[in-house]
Amino acid sequence: MDPLDALALASSTFVDVLVQVGDAQMTTATPCDEWNVAALIAHVTMGNEMTIALLDGASKEEAMAFRDREFGGDDAVSSCRVSVSAQMTRMRAVPDWDVLVHHVVGDVPASQLLGFRTGDLTLHAWDLATAIGADQSLPGGLAAVVYADMAPMAPFIGQIGLFGEGPSGSVSDEADVQTRLLDLTGRRS
Repeated sequence: MDPLDALALASSTFVDVLVQVGDAQMTTATPCDEWNVAALIAHVTMGNEMTIALLDGASKEEAMAFRDREFGGDDAVSSCRVSVSAQMTRMRAVPDWDVLVHHVVGDVPASQLLGFRTGDLTLHAWDLATAIGADQSLPGGLAAVVYADMAPMAPFIGQIGLFGEGPSGSVSDEADVQTRLLDLTGRRS
């Protein structure tokens, strides 16, 4: 799958779940231990906004400052939806995928930032769906792209601090790709 097509599918998958969130669900716990629904939505909005800034030349320090800003507000769902669309528009305008951006993890090519955002939206679509009791199915092709991108990290992904304990070791290589992706990223359904 073309990387921009994967981001477009991840974006629409996330938004399809996002629009189902009701006001009463904003304080509902998510599979991400530290976040309720409102915090997860704010995190995604922050990531989208930071990505746009990085592609526009933000420094690492400017990118890190996004972590201290408030995202969401009174209409968190609408704000997030706008940020998903703006991120997609900005990604489609990238002229050189090899250009380095100054991400908080270090300098990475724009192509890697694209992969980060595709994975973030995909995994958080599942997290959000799980939290609100919506359909947790991810498009198979999208799950396969994100799994292929993240699988090389399997030996150390649990040590990064972003993906729980990492793989459980109990999921077979023959399991469907969504199950393998969720397990790889420390999500136990």
